Amino acid sequence: MGTMKYKGYTGSVDYSEEDNCLYGAVLGMSHDAITYEGKDVDELRKDFEGAVDDYIESCKAQGRAPRKPYSGNLNVRLTPEIHSRIATIAQQTGTTINNYIRQTLAKAVGITL
Repeated sequence: MGTMKYKGYTGSVDYSEEDNCLYGAVLGMSHDAITYEGKDVDELRKDFEGAVDDYIESCKAQGRAPRKPYSGNLNVRLTPEIHSRIATIAQQTGTTINNYIRQTLAKAVGITL
């Protein structure tokens, strides 16, 4: 699966052999589905961008803020042993648990903070 980005939204790029077309959906939008399709990449991108623009305009007309796919808040369940080890390492390095986890995850996915 490929992806496209537009105005802070990331959309999937998939191929339907049955329909002989490209299609996708904005990722991370569990409450508001944004889908699009096209016969080629240019048409798919145009429909993706149009779908995002339509969603934003629809939200504006309804007087509500458009949802963003990811808020930046993530709740993770850990074992007490993992939690304890992370807390110890964070304390030893002079940072908070939250900051230690953020830095570790950023490094794991190749993002420099």
